[in-house]
Amino acid sequence: MHLTFYNYTLELKHQFTLAGSSRITTPVVLVEIEYENVTGYGEASMPPYLGETQRTAADFFRKVDLEQFTDPFELETILAYVDAIAPGNSAAKAAIDIALHDVIGKLLGKPWYTLWGYNPRKAPYTAFTIGIDTPDMVRMKVQEAQEFKIIKVKLGGESDRQMIEAVRSVTGKPIIADANQGWKDRQLALDTIEWCAEKGVLMIEQPMHKDNLEDHAWITERSPIPVIADESVQRLCDMEKIKGAFSGVNIKLMKATGMREAKRMLETAHAFNMKVMLGCMTETSCAISAASHLSPMADWADLDGALLIKNDKFEGTKIINGKIAIKNRPGTGAVKLF
Repeated sequence: MHLTFYNYTLELKHQFTLAGSSRITTPVVLVEIEYENVTGYGEASMPPYLGETQRTAADFFRKVDLEQFTDPFELETILAYVDAIAPGNSAAKAAIDIALHDVIGKLLGKPWYTLWGYNPRKAPYTAFTIGIDTPDMVRMKVQEAQEFKIIKVKLGGESDRQMIEAVRSVTGKPIIADANQGWKDRQLALDTIEWCAEKGVLMIEQPMHKDNLEDHAWITERSPIPVIADESVQRLCDMEKIKGAFSGVNIKLMKATGMREAKRMLETAHAFNMKVMLGCMTETSCAISAASHLSPMADWADLDGALLIKNDKFEGTKIINGKIAIKNRPGTGAVKLF
């Protein structure tokens, strides 16, 4: 097997503002793995707050020697080797994982939802994400998202209620909200959550700092809507520690090192009787397509990352009338456009 990689910069359609940052681009590294004339595609998306960069990814990829493996079906052995090369580098590891899954699916001539035994018709509607912005821009973005059945709103600042009111002024659609660790006081957080629930918000992600599990448990016990862990959980090893502190978990391939571990996290969440949200970063349709194969087993999905960019380099899973439509193609279903 032969690994190649190259940098790519995603250009966002709108400035994307969270509780602690704002950006108009996202750096990614795209990966290709070749095996017997079959090419698998992978992606590492690295928004700045995750701590990975194109340079750290390149440094990691240069340490990876896939030439030593002659059979891509030895997935457990290969990915265990990749994981052990260095700590961290979750997005870089995810890119290799996604590309390997793509190769294997193509060799078998099957999409991954089939190999996992999932029904693609059970894929949920995806939310459309609106970053922190002025009321006028929020209303404009909501109107641009007419086909979507669920709106995701970024909170965690001083304009939280203004954000929700702006959405409510133009639509009665269900809302999911994400505070991105932005709230500092648990009582104020709970008060805001209760107010949000009255406005038709279905759930709230990561109200407070990721390490503050005690306050999250306090909020979760009293919240009228599910409280979902995002930054508090990265990989499978984090699932045990958040049990009881949250109602559910947001699983993302870039945090989980790819499809293999994300599936295990999903199964663990179900075993813990926790809700599952399948999320993403701003990504091309390469990584979004890979994640979409897990979506039939999720309670909620936030797989709009490719819709937020202007220069998608791949074609794959589509969103049709707000619903995830997984391509019936071998592998992840992502096709390189240029």
